[in-house]
Amino acid sequence: MKTFLYFIGKPKDPHANALAEDYVKRADRYAPCRMAEIRPDRPDFWTKHPTAKKILLDPAGKPLDSNSFAGIFSKAEMAGHDLVFVIGGHDGHPEAWKQRADMLISLSAMTMPHELARAVLAEQIYRAFTILRGHPYPR
Repeated sequence: MKTFLYFIGKPKDPHANALAEDYVKRADRYAPCRMAEIRPDRPDFWTKHPTAKKILLDPAGKPLDSNSFAGIFSKAEMAGHDLVFVIGGHDGHPEAWKQRADMLISLSAMTMPHELARAVLAEQIYRAFTILRGHPYPR
């Protein structure tokens, strides 16, 4: 299983970016984990990851606690599916993407900068792996 964290928009805040990159690097110890910018006019992730579960972050998505989020990883590992997470840009995701997604999830009911959302998502990905592996980090 591989995990991909895609985002729309240029990363600007070096501190938030460093935090997100640190958590992606930590998660990579458990399974390959990559983070990259994508452009909304080139949705390569649909064709690049045809069998992956595609999960879009959206304010109207389902709110999950950390254990439920870890359950997504557990199911993907058992099924042998990759996971693709996509954080939208300032205008969110194109409507066509939402209709094709396997799941819409919400990080919070509160509005946050997209760079901070990347850091929060990257931390939750790392946390999911540590929960599943019985690591003491999630305490």
